Amino acid sequence: MSAADFAMMSQRPLMTEPAARLLTAAVVVAAGKGLRIGGDLPKQYRRVGGRAVLTRTLAALASHPGIDRIQPVIAPDATDFYRECLADLEPDLGKKLSEPVAGGATRQQSVRAGLEALAASGAAPDLVLVHDAARPYVATDLIDRAIQAGREHGAAVPGVAVSDTIKLVEPIAPGIGRVHETPARESLRAVQTPQAFVYATLIDAHRRAVAEGRDGFTDDGALAEWAGLSVVVFEGDAANRKITQPSDLIDADRTFSGGADAVSASTMTTLVSHLATGFDVHKFGPGDHVWLGGIKIPADRGVIAHSDGDVVLHALTDALLGTIADGDIGTHFPPSDEKWRGAASDQFLAHAVALVRARGGRIDHLDITVLAEAPRIGAHREAIRARVAEIAGIPIGCVSIKATTTETLGFVGRAEGLAAQAAASVRLPEICAELDAEAEQAARQS
Repeated sequence: MSAADFAMMSQRPLMTEPAARLLTAAVVVAAGKGLRIGGDLPKQYRRVGGRAVLTRTLAALASHPGIDRIQPVIAPDATDFYRECLADLEPDLGKKLSEPVAGGATRQQSVRAGLEALAASGAAPDLVLVHDAARPYVATDLIDRAIQAGREHGAAVPGVAVSDTIKLVEPIAPGIGRVHETPARESLRAVQTPQAFVYATLIDAHRRAVAEGRDGFTDDGALAEWAGLSVVVFEGDAANRKITQPSDLIDADRTFSGGADAVSASTMTTLVSHLATGFDVHKFGPGDHVWLGGIKIPADRGVIAHSDGDVVLHALTDALLGTIADGDIGTHFPPSDEKWRGAASDQFLAHAVALVRARGGRIDHLDITVLAEAPRIGAHREAIRARVAEIAGIPIGCVSIKATTTETLGFVGRAEGLAAQAAASVRLPEICAELDAEAEQAARQS
């Protein structure tokens, strides 16, 4: 049978039967390994905003009144991960889900497995949507448009206009291509999912592709085109992004956590402990007080410093910056800049705290040791702990401070100055560690 004959026989829009309620199913493709994300856990099972990506995708589809049934397709060894996703899904939504089936080595094989499972159920749908598990942003109105376009045209895919200029190139060397053509942007669309088809049409096209040894289609729209079907593009959604890179996971976590400025560390993915230390010293000079841990302490001398000379907050700042490998206090607040002359050091620590939190970090503990013959800090210990905890936004129980002398040894023992050393314990999302590694590798290659 020719492609034209196949298309004429199998592609029949469903709007010709308005009286009958059309059964609509969705095949959710979740069998991929997500190798570009890195790590051992496939991207669809990573948590964003407290729930797995797949859970959010299933919930979006199952909550749509126009979808009657959902057929998940997962990797053969991902059953436990999938069950964890179901545990976070509302029971009413879970009723629409069929038992998952095992996918294949390619996306095309996985889609076909889902379609065949629908056929084997004895209640094949009229219309089927095929959707990528890694698109958790799918919105109700996009699903509406997919169902409508599928019913009206029989084969429809969502697309968004491209903003970049696209070049068709002919490879001439590794990483080098000669421009062959520059298509007009007005006619180009970046294709998304869910893609909608008359069910009988799509499964027939898949079966024909297998029979003819064709197994390289990366989306069902392309397979349908190969089969000779007329495929239309309806309005997609720029927000319907696919999670592909590590940065996409962080963006998703910010979005689903409801905040634009910080990753939700408690909900993201595996948290990895980071430990770093900091040290600061200042020489005594004229004055009648010193600043320690944000507390002004009377003394017979002051310190010589560009800012207020708070060795406790300076050491803590360096320790926190060390946990995210982001330089030191001089990198962010250079002493050559007159802007910071006499500046209060609490803003330095607050800045480091904000950087840690922006990476999804959770500060577990801050520890400080002051090295000085004088002043004595015993009477100020609790005030210092409280102030550091306030700046860092952590419980006071997560801050400890100690003091010691050096038994008259060295510059501290000779009462020429004072010093502080600090340690910070922070947990960061594993994905942030992967991003830092990628950035370091890119920097070495540039």
